[in-house]
Amino acid sequence: MNATKAAEGVVVMEGDRQVVSQVGLHLLADLADRSGLTSAYSAAVPWNGERAPGHDRGRLLAQVAVMLAGGGECVSDLAALRDQPALFGEVASSPTAWRALHDIDDAALDALRQARAKARAKLWASGGAAEEVVLDVDAALVEIHSPNKERASSHFKGGFGFHAMFCFLDSSGEALAGMLRPGNATANSGADQLAVVDLAIDQLPSEYRRGHRPGDEPATVAHRVVVRADSAGAVSGLVAALVERNIEFSVYARVNNALHQAISAVPDDAWTKAIDGEGGPRHAGEVAELDVTLDGWPAGTRAICRREQPHPGAQLRLWDTDGWRHQVTLTNSEGDAVTLELRQRRHARVENAIKALRDTGLDRMPFTKFAANAAWLELVLAGADLLAWLRLACLDGELSRAEPKALRYRLLHVGARLVHRARRVILRLPKHWPWADELAGAYRRLGVLAS
Repeated sequence: MNATKAAEGVVVMEGDRQVVSQVGLHLLADLADRSGLTSAYSAAVPWNGERAPGHDRGRLLAQVAVMLAGGGECVSDLAALRDQPALFGEVASSPTAWRALHDIDDAALDALRQARAKARAKLWASGGAAEEVVLDVDAALVEIHSPNKERASSHFKGGFGFHAMFCFLDSSGEALAGMLRPGNATANSGADQLAVVDLAIDQLPSEYRRGHRPGDEPATVAHRVVVRADSAGAVSGLVAALVERNIEFSVYARVNNALHQAISAVPDDAWTKAIDGEGGPRHAGEVAELDVTLDGWPAGTRAICRREQPHPGAQLRLWDTDGWRHQVTLTNSEGDAVTLELRQRRHARVENAIKALRDTGLDRMPFTKFAANAAWLELVLAGADLLAWLRLACLDGELSRAEPKALRYRLLHVGARLVHRARRVILRLPKHWPWADELAGAYRRLGVLAS
């Protein structure tokens, strides 16, 4: 044997009709059907033309979401599903899919959002309900390399494109809401942040929404909701509106003179060791609650400060004193200050959620029309939700925490042999594929979930 070769020589031939690929995408399509997403999409975008189309528009949009979840980047990537009718049935051509997305207006977009909320409610009712509702709000730049995209513009980093705003559910990574905005939109727009939070609340099942509308009595709240943001969320209008909705807030503060003086007044023995995700002492950082009243902030607002030594080579900021770097969290939540500081530090996980969206079609806005790109964004969110629901309902262990890239490599893109027997279609997974048992188990769990 030649030990210097990475693979053995083989003869490559085309034309096998019994081998199929992208088998895991069939699982996602089945999940879309069983959760009710496909049928809800069909009801949301009924055909209203002079004659019935050859393809159900809702089913087509669900297939686009599945394609995006599988790593597709453009409408033409539907070919991977279209070429395997035994798995995915009839899939529309790229021009048909293009027209379907291009025809979605604001009313249809709202209907698509409601359809996704109905599917989420069904899945949560089947055992996927969140134990804690912590919502992460953040904005992300989407670079565009064409000047012909409607509402694309220059942004603060010197590039060109859109500046989308998102809200994610921390516990599962579900992409609850997203808004496509012009590139020159600001990250600290309280109105846009509040709008995306309201869209996220609309995505929750009815019992989770209860008590979180403007003017609702606190006694009507059935489930606590916490909204986290970085310093862009330290906007008085946003915070006041969250309090009006009986929603707790946790945001990083913009350090000012009042906070600086409060930090300087903390005695050395008042600092407590910060904790890590396991509840043990963190490798660096100390926490103290500041004795300060902030003008313009709701009554009961707490200021929790973490200090730590900056890493070698880091440049200290104006408000960093005595060689320490300080970061202040403002919140109206009750509880231990050290635990609340850890909760806010976990807001950094929103960057992973945005990265997953970029791997699921976010960085490709294929249309000239802004409304069509907004519809594309909604299907990107649906694709991300399908992956989150797959992890939540069908997987366990390491795969229940896997990033989209890992899920695609291990489960979604696996090949199999298609066997027709006794009027049944059977998928025979490769015996020696390391994750064949996990994929077969996911199918079994999905069947139990829907029964």
